[in-house]
Amino acid sequence: MSADGTDEQLNAGGISIDPARHRVSVNGKTVNLTSLEFKLLRTLMQRRGRVQERARLLNEVWGYESAIDTRTVDAHVRRLREKLGKAGEIVETVRGFGYRLRE
Repeated sequence: MSADGTDEQLNAGGISIDPARHRVSVNGKTVNLTSLEFKLLRTLMQRRGRVQERARLLNEVWGYESAIDTRTVDAHVRRLREKLGKAGEIVETVRGFGYRLRE
């Protein structure tokens, strides 16, 4: 495991992330995510319970800052939830602010 903990397996609500293998599964079934969806989910899981501002997610996941493109985050969260199925309900929308992974 690296010093910042990025290789550590993360688990929440039936969702498991294995960063070292770049693998995500829901209740043991592999889910294919794009690299951005993977980074978004990993970021939310690492900060579980804490609200993440759209702008901060844009900066940390996509690597840029822009007030115009915050809806990009919404679109990716929507697709991520679809791919995760029922387990995707763990990703909460915090109206007017951003997203949080339910504890």
